[in-house]
Amino acid sequence: MPKKIPMRTCIGCGENKSKKELVRIVRTPEGELHLDRTGRANGRGAYLCRKEACLEQAKKRHALGRAFREEIPSGAYHVLEQEMHGLLHSGTEGT
Repeated sequence: MPKKIPMRTCIGCGENKSKKELVRIVRTPEGELHLDRTGRANGRGAYLCRKEACLEQAKKRHALGRAFREEIPSGAYHVLEQEMHGLLHSGTEGT
């Protein structure tokens, strides 16, 4: 029997992809938002494609606020944009 591949939905574009193709955004128990490069950080998570356009789309649609059930400050989006830019241009996938 083949191994089941975990699927997740991008909160930006709404596409279903394998968990490894997406990057996880985590809200820590302290309330901070970060990109979770390992996919195992403690806290509530939401998934995005590895594209800056999906983060922009999630920001416009307030998808992170819905996923985390709280208002997301604009400063948090700026930090996430920087982290996403670093992830995309560093070449590290974070396994």
